[in-house]
Amino acid sequence: MATRARDYYAILGVGEKATADEIKKAYRNLAKKYHPDANPDDPEAGERFKQIAEAHGVLSDPDNRRKYDQLRRYGGPGAFGQAGRARPGPASGGGQPGGGGFRFEDLGGIGDIFSSIFDFGGRRGGGARQGPSRGRDVEYMVEIGFRTAIRGGKVTVTVPIREECATCDGSGAAPGTPLDTCAECDGRGTVTFGQGSFSVPRPCPACFGRGKVPRQPCSACGGRGELTTRRKISLSVPPGTEDGSRLRVSGQGERGPGGGRPGDLIVRFNVREDSFFERDGLDLVCEVPINLAQAALGSKIRVRTVDKKKIVLKIPPGTQSGTVFRVKGQGVKRRDAAGDQLVRVVIRMPKDLSDEGREAIERLAEVEGLKH
Repeated sequence: MATRARDYYAILGVGEKATADEIKKAYRNLAKKYHPDANPDDPEAGERFKQIAEAHGVLSDPDNRRKYDQLRRYGGPGAFGQAGRARPGPASGGGQPGGGGFRFEDLGGIGDIFSSIFDFGGRRGGGARQGPSRGRDVEYMVEIGFRTAIRGGKVTVTVPIREECATCDGSGAAPGTPLDTCAECDGRGTVTFGQGSFSVPRPCPACFGRGKVPRQPCSACGGRGELTTRRKISLSVPPGTEDGSRLRVSGQGERGPGGGRPGDLIVRFNVREDSFFERDGLDLVCEVPINLAQAALGSKIRVRTVDKKKIVLKIPPGTQSGTVFRVKGQGVKRRDAAGDQLVRVVIRMPKDLSDEGREAIERLAEVEGLKH
């Protein structure tokens, strides 16, 4: 039995030397293309979307990316590029007996992230069930508007969730038909992947970690023991949400096998860019054009806030292009702090002057001793 671990660089279509901006751009383009909301009739798009989110979750974090690159070096091409050998492993899920092989656990918390690399059926343990177990967490990307991110609000999302098949009660067998011992893992439920010093026990892909295979597959789930459903969930977006930030929603992940408690939904927010505002920490920055007369003589202009209100900003005489005016309290607002709105004024010169206008500027240049 051969298998291939997920190559996160290949999933995003970037090279190993890709910059953070290149990774972010690739992720956004692919996430929009394969988002389940944009492909309601394509279940493969949902699975592809989950892989894209998983890849971005690792490669966008500098520490996780460093550890992932370390795993690639340890594993070599057999782990992340070509098919590696799979060997039956102990049901406990530990390393090879008596071996000093590399383990994900050696890298601390990053091991949880990479456990999904060799997870074929969404099940954690191998062999016979040891009672109800907790369901898997589900990560999902949600795109929100700029103002919603700044001020907070409610959004409703439809999340694809894998759930235990009700027809076969998760066994994968047609009702009333028996289960046979899996020949691939000899009933252990796990196989060990890798080569050389790199070895990782993971659920058997033939029996999905159950240790048993159905003699007659369930017609509802095709023998997998689970189905993908779409669940509507209402989310509260906290004020000041940043692009790439996460929100954990307890109990909205996959249901646990055998009646176990469900996992959590981990929402990753993708904030759409705004045509007028940019964010700088807690401050909101915008650029407003003024003409030569307003800059030289002074004026009052109306400026839009993120709440779509208009404020009056006084421009003093002699204002220079690029001057920044601070409007207190109109930035990002959190319970512990509030930012400001920074208005940068830029002088826009007329492209085509009338004869009268040109004469007026020439007189100004002469009076003020300006060169032209």
